[in-house]
Amino acid sequence: MDRGRPQIEKGKHSFSFQDFFKLINRVHPKYWQLIVGILAGLIATGANLIVPQFAQRIINNFKHLNINLVIITGIVFFGGVIISALSGYILGVFGEHVVSKLRDSLWARLLKMPVSYFNNTSTGEISSRLVNDTSQVKNLLANTLPNAITSLLQFFGAVVIMFMMDWQMSLIMVLAVPLVIFVLLPFMRLSGKIGRARQDELAKFSSDSTNVLSEIRLVKSSNSEKKELATGTKRIAKLYAIGVKESWINSLMQPISNMLMMILVIGILTYGAIRVMQGTLTMGALISFLMYLFQLMGPVIIISQFFNELAKTSGSTERIGEMLNEPIEVSADNQKVDIAGKELKLQNVSFSYEKGKQILHDINVSAKPNTVVAFAGPSGGGKSTIFSLIERFYKPISGKITIGGQNIEEIDLTDWRKQIGLVGQNSSVMPGTIRENLVYGLGRKVSNDELWHVLKMAYADKFVKEAEDGLETQIGERGVKLSGGQRQRIAIARAFLRDPKILMLDEATASLDSESEAMVQKALASLMKNRMTLVIAHRLSTIVDADKIYFIDHGTVSGSGTHDELVKSTPLYAEYVHNQFKK
Repeated sequence: MDRGRPQIEKGKHSFSFQDFFKLINRVHPKYWQLIVGILAGLIATGANLIVPQFAQRIINNFKHLNINLVIITGIVFFGGVIISALSGYILGVFGEHVVSKLRDSLWARLLKMPVSYFNNTSTGEISSRLVNDTSQVKNLLANTLPNAITSLLQFFGAVVIMFMMDWQMSLIMVLAVPLVIFVLLPFMRLSGKIGRARQDELAKFSSDSTNVLSEIRLVKSSNSEKKELATGTKRIAKLYAIGVKESWINSLMQPISNMLMMILVIGILTYGAIRVMQGTLTMGALISFLMYLFQLMGPVIIISQFFNELAKTSGSTERIGEMLNEPIEVSADNQKVDIAGKELKLQNVSFSYEKGKQILHDINVSAKPNTVVAFAGPSGGGKSTIFSLIERFYKPISGKITIGGQNIEEIDLTDWRKQIGLVGQNSSVMPGTIRENLVYGLGRKVSNDELWHVLKMAYADKFVKEAEDGLETQIGERGVKLSGGQRQRIAIARAFLRDPKILMLDEATASLDSESEAMVQKALASLMKNRMTLVIAHRLSTIVDADKIYFIDHGTVSGSGTHDELVKSTPLYAEYVHNQFKK
């Protein structure tokens, strides 16, 4: 599980519109949609403000009903509803476009980030940022912000019209509404706080569940179902506790809100009725005032929720911004160099994954074209790290790696990796078909004949033909429908297809049974012909047959030469060979 890995920091700073729109501007949104949507919303709000005025006239002149006025009122009312719906649709499209572009940018950035980023960041946490945080940004931009703008117009528009109609009634309502909000404000703040806690806990639960399910075989083989059940139950219990708090707040807020509204309406009606009986206020004006009262309450609640949304989006904006500002893999130059027939050298290379914890110390290695260079040594000595540096997953902290005398950092990264083939101990495969895995990342069309040819060279054609769907056989997530030997032979066939200039074998037969190992070894022997091959040695025959061997121990080269030379010159190597291969 990745639970020990650092997670993306939760946002703790206050909301900044400058940072928010700086983030949005990175995806070049269609601001005309936002403007049109808000303008349409303002027109709909204007229609809502006019309707109570028409209603007042209709009620005051009910005995001499003006049909034209009724028709106009209906047109304005339903027109406002239609324009409001149109506004919502335009803003929805705008929000979806922004979140789509934002996710595109994040996804493109993630794929270009160095391997070190993924070593230090939980996969589940990244997924949460990619899905949940972008949705939160969209919600603020497409819903909450436009609603707040139209609500402000509705609030101040209603207040101005009411004061123009009757300042005494208006004063009562303007004083009463803030009083209602003042009573509800603690509930709103608590609700916002709980909402943020729920979002953070959901992110943690999403991260944990992703990590556990991705390693479900490890969970089952380790009999850790009870442990993971207990951990998951704790997370779910926390979410439940937060949900109960939220339900409690909502259950109090709703009846209190209704009660206060009822008191306010009864108070306005009572005072209005007295004014009507006194002849200082018309019935139509009273009904109009009540309509404006409801138009006042909505905006106040929306604006108060707006600040809660700002608090939530602040963290999302910060986390997305951090991800988009992470450094990506880049080449110092974009030179495309054919590396065939050139010597590979590691010159005084040192490396550390973490500051102060050096893994490699002044490594010097030379590999000539069309030779087999083996790396041997105890586990954890740094052999796989050397391979990672050659693949340019990481950069040395000192020294350099050259090909034909040229620093590999000066070569275009894509071009460099295109000329390298890696077959690892647990060959990585993607969910999909055998065909899709063979041509993965190849960038050119491949005929069936060519695919069957490389499968035959990798001794994989037999089991692929026996599969029900042949090349179209689904191999499952992480290739679970294939055996370890079959996965390795698919990886070797893929390497044949790429025809790499440098072949790297990272203990490619270490985890296989004897039958599978023999098949894979034959395929590797064929693949290694006429190309530079770097091998992390597992089998004695590989070490003995290598043109040169580097013995790596505790991040240093303890000795180099042929097998016989090292047995004589390097006691550590002789002891290693004796212990590993019982020689």
